[in-house]
Amino acid sequence: MLSSFITMRCLALGLFCLLCCNAAQTYRRRPRPITARSNTTFPIKAVENPCKAIPLDFIFVIDSSRSIRPNDYEKVKTFIINLLQFLKIGYNATRVGLLQYGSVVQPEFSLSTYTTKSEVEQAVTNMEHLATGTMTGLAIQYTMETAFTEEHGARPMNLHIPRIAMIVTDGRPQDTVEEIAAQARQAGIQIFAIGVGRVDMNTLRAIGSEPHSEHVHLVANFSQIETLISVFQSKLCGGSDMCEVVDHQCQHICVSSPASYRCKCREGYILNPDGKTCTAEDTCAVVDHGCEHICANLPRGYECRCRPGYQLTIDLKTCNRIDHCDLGNHGCEHNCVTVPESYICTCKRGYVLNLDGKTCSKIDHCADGAHGCEQEFMSTEDSCVCKCRKGYTLGPDGKTCKKIDHCADVTHGCEQEFMSTEDSCVCKCRKGYTLESDGKTCKKIDHCADGTHGCEQEFMSTEDSCVCKCRKGYTLRPDGKTCQSLDLCQTVHHGCEHQCVSTNNSYICRCFEGFMLAEDGKSCKKPECSEGVMDLVFVIDGSKSLGPNNFELVKQFVNSIVDSLDISKTGTHVGLLQYSTKVRTEFTLGQYSTAQHIKSAVNRMQYMGRGSMTGSALRHMFESSFSTKEGGRFNIPRVSIVFTDGRSQDDVSEWATKAKNSGITIYALGVGKAIEQELREIASEPDEKHLYYAEDFEKMAEITKKLKSRICADKPSDENMCQCENMIMFQNQVTEKLKSLVQNNILLCSLHSY
Repeated sequence: MLSSFITMRCLALGLFCLLCCNAAQTYRRRPRPITARSNTTFPIKAVENPCKAIPLDFIFVIDSSRSIRPNDYEKVKTFIINLLQFLKIGYNATRVGLLQYGSVVQPEFSLSTYTTKSEVEQAVTNMEHLATGTMTGLAIQYTMETAFTEEHGARPMNLHIPRIAMIVTDGRPQDTVEEIAAQARQAGIQIFAIGVGRVDMNTLRAIGSEPHSEHVHLVANFSQIETLISVFQSKLCGGSDMCEVVDHQCQHICVSSPASYRCKCREGYILNPDGKTCTAEDTCAVVDHGCEHICANLPRGYECRCRPGYQLTIDLKTCNRIDHCDLGNHGCEHNCVTVPESYICTCKRGYVLNLDGKTCSKIDHCADGAHGCEQEFMSTEDSCVCKCRKGYTLGPDGKTCKKIDHCADVTHGCEQEFMSTEDSCVCKCRKGYTLESDGKTCKKIDHCADGTHGCEQEFMSTEDSCVCKCRKGYTLRPDGKTCQSLDLCQTVHHGCEHQCVSTNNSYICRCFEGFMLAEDGKSCKKPECSEGVMDLVFVIDGSKSLGPNNFELVKQFVNSIVDSLDISKTGTHVGLLQYSTKVRTEFTLGQYSTAQHIKSAVNRMQYMGRGSMTGSALRHMFESSFSTKEGGRFNIPRVSIVFTDGRSQDDVSEWATKAKNSGITIYALGVGKAIEQELREIASEPDEKHLYYAEDFEKMAEITKKLKSRICADKPSDENMCQCENMIMFQNQVTEKLKSLVQNNILLCSLHSY
């Protein structure tokens, strides 16, 4: 009896509690003021905010279903507050809103509710668990149709503020999400989907934006959700411009957003369904424009136009024919006739239109061209009469004209030449002569007589000008006045140590074979390794982890090595490969035979910026770079310098071994996160001679000292000694370049972000 009574009492107490809980949930769904709860504390992480000031419109969409236990619900709130540490919250910075959902959607605060981080954190702290169903699709629909509207604080789309929705869920939704999530993404919302526990990964992918590797995350339980903080730090801080690091294929404009991008069209164009290409807006095709003649598309609409000869009426749709004659400014003497776009004048019967196109004249009897006059004609009242120009006389036939020769009687008295004009006989002089004041005799013209010719050496008067000349051994400069020696090297103090070579307007210094021109352009010096002959192939890592700025420094590093070598047809030959996902031959061993040409080719080299396939590059070097087809020579030492800054995406051992077994000496230089085991597989043996790793760039000087000691310990021949000095110089230059990179803080930053 006592046992039964206790049992009944427990059941009654449980029923009472259930009713109270339901009442409390109903109360929580109503809007309520936000108050601090003193009995709850969160382990907020002290995170230094390194973010760039990228303004966002950011909505948290939180699953508040009954499957989430109260303790786990508190962990979600902690996760949200920790994420807020990476956002600069403000009216003109990032705006934050939050809604939670169960069987219904409950907005906690909108994008326009709070403008400080402390207010948002307090609101998150005060959230209460709904503990109902899981209507994820309904929550996404509310986010798209309400939360991201301008009425609820979202900024206009034309400001291009990224719209971010972060959805956190722990179970299978009770409604469909695929279609509404696709609509939200199409509307420009970037969705991050976070699943906890036994969430279907396909459901998360249906919700999240692409690429899924950046937007979809799954953790085993709520205790592990904090591990995503560091992941979202880089995404929300705008660490990289996605439009610059991916092949976006946008036809017009690429707009970056955290961990993603979107394509945009220029004004007057719309984005095609593929999300990348653009088509001109054809407003005329989709609206009832009502244009009578022509509808013309404009960037922001359309306008009606008329065909030639018509003008638009006041309704801006219909057209009226233009009567140009009615305008009253045609100026026609007789008649005006309207034609499309203009008018023409006509004359009454018996008149002809004049050349001005307006006035009229009576019919000309000479107009039919049957008069037969040789020179001129004149229409009289009843006929066409022939006339001659001045200096001619009309022949007996009344049509032809004969020139009057005033010189025919030979009484002109001209010394050189004469010419009959219209009314007299005039004397003339030949070229280079001028007529005297008597109008009959001639004298020769001296163009140099006035002394203004400006000639430096000699001059001569010709028929029409004064021409400057130079003495033997000189040539006239382009100014036509001064003279220069045919061999400048013989007439100036050139200062060349070996040879002086005259050019068109100057000279250059050259050195004997086996020497190279010094920096002063005059003296000569032997190359630092003038006796060392080798076929050297650089294999340069062009992967995206290096970065464009550091790639330029690597090019400078290669050129500094080239400067130390004796580059010539019979000396050292240099080739270069660049690799990332693919391998590209920048130039072969046989392509250039001077250091200047090689350095120019290095400077033109374009950064590839993709993956890191070091094994493929070693294979290409082994199979092709030292072949006779690409300039490889017999009985010449073959050397390769391999530069890499990270782990290879393929195997390096096989082709490195084949290359070394074939007699190729390989030096491996690794920087930053290069893998030591890979460097050992690449480098020739012993490692002490051929493997160099620069984690701390200040230690490169010590490495160089060891290199010289070990390579030269056996006192090699002169040729080998020269190669030894070349590699020591190479290591010294590596040391200096790496020190420079540390000072500039460029390569180091790239390594830290790798």
